[in-house]
Amino acid sequence: MTKNITVVGVGALGSHVVQFLRSEDVAIRAIDFDRVEQKNVYSQFHSKPGVGKKKVASLAQSMQMLFGAKIKTISHKLSKDNQDALLGGDLVIDCLDNATSRSLVQEWVRKHNVPCLHGALAPDGSFGRVVWDENFAIDSEGEPGSATCESGEFLPFIAITSAYLARAAQEFFLDNRRVGYEVSPSGATKT
Repeated sequence: MTKNITVVGVGALGSHVVQFLRSEDVAIRAIDFDRVEQKNVYSQFHSKPGVGKKKVASLAQSMQMLFGAKIKTISHKLSKDNQDALLGGDLVIDCLDNATSRSLVQEWVRKHNVPCLHGALAPDGSFGRVVWDENFAIDSEGEPGSATCESGEFLPFIAITSAYLARAAQEFFLDNRRVGYEVSPSGATKT
């Protein structure tokens, strides 16, 4: 039976998670309001022809063209007013990069008792986390001008962390296990 996954945020982590889940028996809904910028091409699963397009449209086009995979796209910014309409499914995967939006996801999944995986990256590429909602505490955001993942320098690490997010979703759908991961450049440990 096909499961429904909602991926919120299809930037560095989310775009790769969608790519890694393409062979699963899942229907993917991708939510993101942002547009692809040139700098995104270095660290996200977006291509140069996608620059200027909505991230969800660019991702859907790449998924269809490269893999014949279809995803449902929602190009709206998540807000208190639309969270009931946008969120849902058998699993929500939070790949957002800001505390305000993460709080909206966390509030909604807890209220509706929907399983949720959160993915997080340190901006300097030193660690990544795959955490189930019941164990997830939202971090404060970094200072403006702090390091980011956008130069492409951390692309392999971003992809590895995204692969662990996808693996945690696989394990959940296989036998309802909620496995998380602490990921570092030297390896990963289950949590």
